[in-house]
Amino acid sequence: MSQPPRSNRGHRERNGEQRPPRDDRRSYPDSSSSRPPYYPREADPPPRYVRDSPRVEHQDSKCTNICSRRGIVLICSVLTNALVLICVVAAQMVMSGLSSMGGMGSFNINSNFNMQGTELQQVRELDMQYSQMRAPGIYGGIAFSLTFGVVSLLFVVAGNKPAHRMSQKLLVGALAFQAVGTVGYVVAVGLYLHFVIRVNSTDVCKRREILYSRNGYTWMNCDVSGADAAVALFGLLTAILYTAGTVLTVQTIRGVKRYRQEKKRRDAEKQQGRGNHQRAPLRAETTSV
Repeated sequence: MSQPPRSNRGHRERNGEQRPPRDDRRSYPDSSSSRPPYYPREADPPPRYVRDSPRVEHQDSKCTNICSRRGIVLICSVLTNALVLICVVAAQMVMSGLSSMGGMGSFNINSNFNMQGTELQQVRELDMQYSQMRAPGIYGGIAFSLTFGVVSLLFVVAGNKPAHRMSQKLLVGALAFQAVGTVGYVVAVGLYLHFVIRVNSTDVCKRREILYSRNGYTWMNCDVSGADAAVALFGLLTAILYTAGTVLTVQTIRGVKRYRQEKKRRDAEKQQGRGNHQRAPLRAETTSV
């Protein structure tokens, strides 16, 4: 039964016909079953995974850089600046006197205030004078804490990049700002307490204290109030945070300098290695000639 194909094959060879060659790729798996076929298209990874992976790393790096030690210190300084601002406003509201609260909420001056006639008029005048005397310290404290809080928040937002990718000017600016904040808050707390003590030692405050204590309001005195003490406490805490931030920023700047120097050295070594690799064949050719 195998003779007819042979005769047909001989007939085709005599007529000059040639048999089409077989595909080597199809015959390769049959010849060696232990080695799988090689398909170059399947080895290439899908492009979508390559594009999606940098996004996840970029988002993670933002959170990591903002929540670094330097970033956490700046975030805490923003919070303490907000507390200083709140305490400054609270101190003004508490020490402004009961007569100035007549229009606030459900406070009724006729039912809750024991003074009448000339005493009430004197207390109103003294409260107004005392509030005006405290106004420079209140406005200065609000402007000071608000400015430092906003600038600290800006540096927190600007620190969403790795330190070696940030501008050198930005790091130096953060260092200078925190150093100024350290000295500025210590000086500001001292000036604020000195201003409050000086205002409380005036005759206006003494007369006001006598009128309030005569009618049972002994807490309205000329001592430093709890709100003013809270302003000083949170101010000193903010100064400590700025000091820690200054130290961490100095360490960051030194680390960035070392990183960039190491990077330059490695780049120089790579370029030198490439130059030696390119010059090696030329030396071989010249020696062979």
